[in-house]
Amino acid sequence: MRHTLPVTPQFYVTAPQPCPYLEGRMERKLFTALQGDTAERLNDSLSKQGFRRSQNVLYRPSCADCSACLSARIRVADFAPSRSQRRILRRNGTLKREATAPWATEEQFALFRRYLDSRHADGGMADMDIFEFAAMIEETPVRSRVVEYTGPGDAPGRRSLIAVSLTDILDDGVSMVYSFYEPDLDHQSLGTYVILDHVDLAREAGLPYVYLGYWVPGSRKMGYKARFGALEVYHKGAWREMTDPAQYSAARHPLSVDPIAEQVARLHLPDSRPTNAPARRAPTGTRPAGI
Repeated sequence: MRHTLPVTPQFYVTAPQPCPYLEGRMERKLFTALQGDTAERLNDSLSKQGFRRSQNVLYRPSCADCSACLSARIRVADFAPSRSQRRILRRNGTLKREATAPWATEEQFALFRRYLDSRHADGGMADMDIFEFAAMIEETPVRSRVVEYTGPGDAPGRRSLIAVSLTDILDDGVSMVYSFYEPDLDHQSLGTYVILDHVDLAREAGLPYVYLGYWVPGSRKMGYKARFGALEVYHKGAWREMTDPAQYSAARHPLSVDPIAEQVARLHLPDSRPTNAPARRAPTGTRPAGI
C-alpha cells in the first residue's frame, strides 16, 4: 500500500501553558508541520503571515484573549543604524562571519550552555542536552545556515567562537530562528551586532527583509527589537511600519483574537503541488477564465 502525505497543511492548536514573555498569562500556539516537497514554499508563505519555524514545525501565537506577540522584520533598503548601533559595529570590527551548513558542534553547544545558564536559566530551553541542541540545529526541511562569529582567541592566530545564529533563507529575506552569544562580553552588545550583521547579510544577498521573531509590548525580554529602525510588525493581518512602540498594547480582551477556524481560513497557502509536478491538463473544450 502506498502512503502519501496530506496535500493541504493540517493546522493544530497547543494546550495552554505559561507565557514566557508576560507574567501571569497563558500562551497557546497555532501550528502545522513542515514536510515534503512543499516545505520551503510553505515556510516562505507563512513567514510572511507571522509564523516562525522551530525544527520541522511552523507556529504562530494564538492565545485565547491576548494578541500582544507581533512578528517583526527590518526593511533592509530603508535601514540606517543609529549612532549607538554604529558604535557597536565599530566595537565588533575584529569579528569574522562564516555561514555554514546546519551542523551542530560541541563548540557551539558549549557556547549555547554558557548563554542559557547566564541569560535564561529558568527558561523553557534550560534543560536542553547536546542531542536536543543538535536536533534544533540540524532538523530543518528548508534552506538554513549556521552563521558563526569568531573573535581573536587566547593565542596568536587562534580564533574563538563568540556568537551563533541559526538562520533560514526565505524568498524575501533571512529569518533569525535562534541566536546565542558569549554572555561574558556584555560590553560588545553581541545580540544587537548579530542583527546588524544580518541586515548586511540580507543586503549582500539582495533580500529585502530580516525577520527577527516576535516583539512583545510590555516584555523587557523582547524590548530590544523596537530599537531598530525601518521596523515593521505584523498586526491585524498586515505588515505595518512601527513608528511608535507606545501605540501597541499588551492589554487583554476577549475579542482580541479571532476563532481558530477563522484564522486558518484566512491564511494564504502556496500551491501544494511539488515544484516538479506536471500541471493538470484542462479538459477538452475548456479555456482559462478571462480569455
